[in-house]
Parts: sequence; structure tokens; C-alpha cells
Amino acid sequence: MTIIDPTDAIPAPRSGDAEKTGPLLEVRDLHVEFQTREGLVKAVNGVNYSVDSGETLAVLGESGSGKSVTAQAIMGILDMPPARIPQGEILFHGRDMLKMSGEERRKLRGARIAMIFQDALSSLNPVLSVGYQLGEMFRVHQGLSRKEAKVKAIELMDRVKIPAAAARVNDYPHQFSGGMRQRIMIAMALALEPDLIIADEPTTALDVTVQAQVMDLLAELQREYQMGLILITHDLGVVADVADKIAVMYAGRIVETAPVHELYKRPAHPYTRGLLDSIPRLDQKGQDLYAIKGLPPNLLKVPSGCAFNPRCEKAQDICRTELPPLVPVTERDGTELPGRASACHFWKETIHG
Repeated sequence: MTIIDPTDAIPAPRSGDAEKTGPLLEVRDLHVEFQTREGLVKAVNGVNYSVDSGETLAVLGESGSGKSVTAQAIMGILDMPPARIPQGEILFHGRDMLKMSGEERRKLRGARIAMIFQDALSSLNPVLSVGYQLGEMFRVHQGLSRKEAKVKAIELMDRVKIPAAAARVNDYPHQFSGGMRQRIMIAMALALEPDLIIADEPTTALDVTVQAQVMDLLAELQREYQMGLILITHDLGVVADVADKIAVMYAGRIVETAPVHELYKRPAHPYTRGLLDSIPRLDQKGQDLYAIKGLPPNLLKVPSGCAFNPRCEKAQDICRTELPPLVPVTERDGTELPGRASACHFWKETIHG
């Protein structure tokens, strides 16, 4: 049996001063395209963001905004072709993963960067027990025996608070509830104590109380392991108590970035304001819920200028002709607000009123 050493060809050590030289992960000017029968789809168009150890970045946006495609590019799991990455960098501990060999990236996956997918039932193999699937990480990456891997699997199930883990380790995915299956996916991601976890809509299809439990568990485990966490979601309500900073995406571009509480308090982009206004509130009982008019654009036919302009209540002629750059956001007196940026021609009117 060939034992794979997960430390081979890894960009940086797990501890020490590596993270002090720069962010844990930094995405620079990333572009992702898909060649389809209908034409070229530019799914990600110049995305920039970073996340540090122990930090949570929430990436928000509607379906089709490019959130998950960006995550898949980071993980190296895009089907290429039809996908193509024409430009950009994905720096992990300062090393560009796009320039690594396939073998190097494979050694990173699971061991150093892990992903929690949104549909646990379809992500888990229905004909293998959850214990076998959890143990596979240890058998492949650390060369443990089946017996040793099973013990590790039980420990992980206990860690993510699955009741009677020892008794349920041989159960199959369909024998668990949706919330328990998502806990198993979290356990699988944590198996090798990675530096970074990407959680793609981890609470989709779960009821509100289970959503809260899963998010609390993720936050607790992140604090314990000091991992970086990228949380991909369309639900602003999910990230309020978990994220440190937020990047809002629309039509493949980031349209606003901000520390979480600043964004909730003073959004600087009309799209972000629309998302916030769409959250149901207790003080609006009996009133109609707000909804952003229209639909996200077809990425084969993105509107000229700002892609949000057909749905924006503040849109003017310049919005239909000129693409707004992502620029720093300031106070009225010109003082720059740390971590804040907006891609709107009228961000001043949006944030300051």
C-alpha cells in the first residue's frame, strides 16, 4: 500500500510564522469562463478576496452570482473543459495553486483545504457506511488500518455532536436526518485538521433551528482549530453572528466588501441594501415582504455598464454605460473606512443617504 504524505509539496508549515507573511488564502483577479453551445459564459469576472487563519469570510449573492464557481476554482475541482481560468491567482500560504501540478493540488485537498458541500445526501456515498467514508481520509492520507480509521471516525462523530456515535458509525447516510448528515460532512472536512474550510451553503434545506445548530457548531470548531472559513450563502440572516467580513457578489463580480456589522448598519451598494431589506423582520408584521424586482442576468447576455442596473431603483444613464470599479468607501470627510469597498457609481448616496 502506498502511503501518501500530506506534507509533501505543501506550500507552508501549519504553524509558526507562515501566516504572518500574508493572508492564509488570497484570490487575485480571478476569471472563470465556461464554453457552452450557446456561447462563452463568464461566470467569475475579476474576483479579489482574502481570508486569514481564524477568520470567517462570508460570500453572499443570489444563485448564479459566481460564489460556488469561485470556491470550486480554489479547490481545483472544476471540470476543465468546459471551464477555463484565463487569468488570476489563488495564493495559499503565498503560493499560487493555479501553477501547481495536479498531484500537488490533490495533496492539498482534504489535508490542508477542505470543502463542505450543500447537499449532504448526494455528496455521501449511499452504499457505504458513514464510518467507512469518514475513515477513508485516514486510510488514504495517513495510512491507518481499517480498525484505527474506524476509531478516528467515531471520535469525529463525537466531536460534531452526533449522539451514540459508536453505535451509529456503521449506519448509512439515509439513516440520518438532514442535520445529522450535514454534521457528518463537517466531520469529514475536519478529519485532517485543515487550515481552511470552504462551506458551500451548509444550511440549505435545513429547518431554522437545525440551521442555527450547524452554524454554531461551525463557529465553535473554527475557534478551536483556528481555521480560516469561507462561508458561501445567499442568506444574510445566517452569517450575522458568524462572519467577520462579507463579500457580496453579483453576476460574477464582487460589488461590495465590508466588516460584517458595518455592512448591516450601512450598506454601500443598492444590491446589498436590497438583500438586507428582503430579510423578514418582526416589526413588519402584516406588511408585504420586500423583494428585489426582476431576476439575475443571463451570464451570456450581461447588461452593459453595471450588471445590476435593470433591477436598481437608483440607476441612471451612467449605470447603463460605464462599469463601476470596486473603490474604497469613505466617510463624508474623506476618511477611508477599513475593509470597505463598493462597485457603485452612487455609493456615497447609498451609504450616506
